[in-house]
Amino acid sequence: MLVGRESLVRLIGKRRKFLPNRESLLASAPLVQSCLHCDLDKDGNIDKDDDAGVIGYDASSDMSAAESVVCPVCGKEIKGGNYNINSHLDTCLLQGTKRKLTQRTLLQLDFRRGSKIKICSKELEQSPDTDNSVLDSCLPTNVDTGDPLVDTYVIPSADNNTESICKNAMSVHLNTPHLPIKGAHDNFFGASTNNEEAISGTILDTFIVGRKFSNVEVTFGMKVSLMREPENVKDPNAVKVFSTDLNSHLGYLPRSLAQFMSPLMDRHLLCFEGCVASLPVHHLDIVAIKISCQNCEKSYQDIEDIKYLWSNVLQEIENSKRNPPNLTKYQQNFLIFVNEILLSSSYLFTEDEKIFMESFTSLSNDSQRLFIRLYSRKGPWFPMSKISYPEISNVGQAIDDLSAKEFMLPFEPDNGHTDDLAGILGTLNVSELHEVRRLHVKGKFGKGHQDLRKKDIIALLVGSYKDGLCPLLPSMLLEKIGPFVKVSPRAQTIFWRAERLFFLNGEQDLSTFLLVDLGAIKYASYNCTVSDKIFVQRNDLLAYEEAIEVAQLLDESIDENEVENIFNCVKVADSRLDTASGNFGGGSRICSSASFLFYFTPSWVYSKVVLVGVSYLEQGRRYNDAVALLKRLLGHFPCDGRRGYWTVRLSINLEHLGFINESISVVEAGLKDPWVRAGSRMTLQKRILRLAKPPRRWKLPISIDLKKQRIKEVHVQGRPLNCETGKKNRFYGEDGQQCGVEELALQYYANEGGWSGIHTESGIWLTLFGVMMWDIIFSDVPNVFQTRFQTAPWDLETDSFYLARRDPIESHLQRIHAGMGEEILITFWESHKGTACRGVNWEQHSLCELRAAVTCVGGPCLAAIFRLLAQDYRSWSSGMPDLLLWRFCGEYSGEAKLVEVKGPNDRLSEQQRAWLLVLIDCGFDAEVCKITPSKV
Repeated sequence: MLVGRESLVRLIGKRRKFLPNRESLLASAPLVQSCLHCDLDKDGNIDKDDDAGVIGYDASSDMSAAESVVCPVCGKEIKGGNYNINSHLDTCLLQGTKRKLTQRTLLQLDFRRGSKIKICSKELEQSPDTDNSVLDSCLPTNVDTGDPLVDTYVIPSADNNTESICKNAMSVHLNTPHLPIKGAHDNFFGASTNNEEAISGTILDTFIVGRKFSNVEVTFGMKVSLMREPENVKDPNAVKVFSTDLNSHLGYLPRSLAQFMSPLMDRHLLCFEGCVASLPVHHLDIVAIKISCQNCEKSYQDIEDIKYLWSNVLQEIENSKRNPPNLTKYQQNFLIFVNEILLSSSYLFTEDEKIFMESFTSLSNDSQRLFIRLYSRKGPWFPMSKISYPEISNVGQAIDDLSAKEFMLPFEPDNGHTDDLAGILGTLNVSELHEVRRLHVKGKFGKGHQDLRKKDIIALLVGSYKDGLCPLLPSMLLEKIGPFVKVSPRAQTIFWRAERLFFLNGEQDLSTFLLVDLGAIKYASYNCTVSDKIFVQRNDLLAYEEAIEVAQLLDESIDENEVENIFNCVKVADSRLDTASGNFGGGSRICSSASFLFYFTPSWVYSKVVLVGVSYLEQGRRYNDAVALLKRLLGHFPCDGRRGYWTVRLSINLEHLGFINESISVVEAGLKDPWVRAGSRMTLQKRILRLAKPPRRWKLPISIDLKKQRIKEVHVQGRPLNCETGKKNRFYGEDGQQCGVEELALQYYANEGGWSGIHTESGIWLTLFGVMMWDIIFSDVPNVFQTRFQTAPWDLETDSFYLARRDPIESHLQRIHAGMGEEILITFWESHKGTACRGVNWEQHSLCELRAAVTCVGGPCLAAIFRLLAQDYRSWSSGMPDLLLWRFCGEYSGEAKLVEVKGPNDRLSEQQRAWLLVLIDCGFDAEVCKITPSKV
């Protein structure tokens, strides 16, 4: 695995569906085109004579003097500089280069606007001041309460015009305020308005869900009443709708409304009755009802509580009007997603793009649903004969409407590109492809092609079309299968960009909402206070996307082992470091208090591409080129936590080249660098002791502060199963079963000292840090929470995390130091169990294990570890010892030991050595356990 590639993949995200033809991309984009001019020598190295020309390339240079540039996609003549050309190509490139993968699950999503994300469960009781605007979308359909499982709901309006209801939903307001705080609700009723009169005089328009749980036919005007169902195990707030005419159960109130109605009925004994307002089109559809309170004559003691609950009831009713249930779940989600992007990031889109997105909200229900369905599926092309969905009444009309507004494109055989043809052939199965081959491409294939894979058959068929052996192949396909359509490249590009802005990373997509809906993930409650924009202007976003494109091409080239393209991408990234750093303030941003903003600059992306290139060059022993790239990185990023690794690699590569004195100078400079920390610093100290022996250096640099402590070692013999180099060592344990070196060490310590323990490495410490520092991690700090789906603040891995929270961190650590750690652990564990947080694994360690660890480790040592993680999470979140051992000395006290386990052929890394020395300084009992094979 190339160093840095894993984080690069996380940055660019999952592979997009429709990657453009690589040659077309390289030939089209001025930036990537420069790749083709990067020369390689006979050994595959970058030609240094060509460096000056490429490094001096400036994408912002003025090309206005040129007469025109012909767009290779649409054939139009474009005048102006590179910005104009790139802007045109951005919306014109075929195949939608900004499209992402795996949107299929979008069809089952449900989400609403809210500043807090929370999952309902019987274990987590909602507090009165919790924002419940998204609770109805947090769990899958409730089997017992009957929240609807079907995708499509229809409530006929008074004039039976469901289209008007849909259009009203398009103006949904996304800046819904937080729910009111209990005790501050007088404004909901007015000073002279009696609370009981306000409740009794209000008619609530709502609906019945869960009709599949009832076989009773409803009639217009049927009288209904509400009844509580507290014994419901899935939802203790469940409210049943009961027919007083037939004495039968009709269904349930929506979950979001029932959570406020149930306490009104339980605590304040309010009764609600009403009638059926309209009939559903289908038997299992939701039923519109009108209800009102019937017993508000008496006085109540807790008026404030009634005001609080009633105001939330009214707000939920209003929310349901703005988001009518006649929209399918996935349709409503997509509309809210589009509107939120238009509100928060409209300045990053052109007027045409904004009009394009806004026009989506004016489409008919069928058109919206069909677009979302096809956008979320694997493609790009879809045969119209196979497009059929139960909630879409007229597919043909929807396709015509979408094509008219450029959301979809039909396949035209006369203008068909070979990539389009390959996409259409991809919709056929293997037997159909063989039929096409036999009927239309005779003589092209021999007998040896019968067992080819699908992609190979498609490649051969496309090749026959390009070679002119079957020029009528596209027409034949249309005649056999019928018309094809695809989501337009423009729509793919715009909505991919909106999705990237919504999540701000490459790992999450709209399927995240499905994970929330299924209860697979629960996000913490925090406030998003945004004052600094991630992208100040559109040019910043376009440059960032351009860098992502280069990273994408590099990743693809590595998979295909295309050496020339790999070096092309690395050279482009190297040449862009100068421009990217200058235009976007890379150095100033990473050294500022909001240093995490640097993660969204093109220079950050290019630095990751260059680092992967360094690793690739080192694997090929191309040390000269690797040295040049490492020097570039160190020169462009003076305040980067990665400088330690870069310095180590630079020193090692210089040593490989025989430049020992220069290697020593690099080490000496690195030891003076405040950004070289933890294991990297230990490595440099060790290197200078080895390299700087007399006569090269007669004395060590003053900056050397080598630790003098000796790390205790324990040797344990075991009966080996295998001790082969390059394979994980296996031994026979004391019970005769096969085990690894860690399990063998645990058995040894259990027998020798009565130690209990676990093999955990960094896992238990990051879990303890996340749980016990919960309020610190999710505290209100401006700009660090930009989306509702973060598992940690953006600045967690930067120095600003500690600096921005110094006082609360030290106050909290003082409580842990004083012995309150176990109480803090239990409190936060019970309050937030199951909620996603960086580093926390709720399933790996039980609360009993964590309590034992906290008790036996002790407050002073625990506070010391947490301080290290708070000050430099990036450097210290890996390399912890393998084993955590503990034993109790009494009921409330104990001792702990940390052990790094090494097999016969293993040795300590410098990061592990750094951790052991730091732990010893903190007062831990830490040692190394070396497993050696027994001679018997």
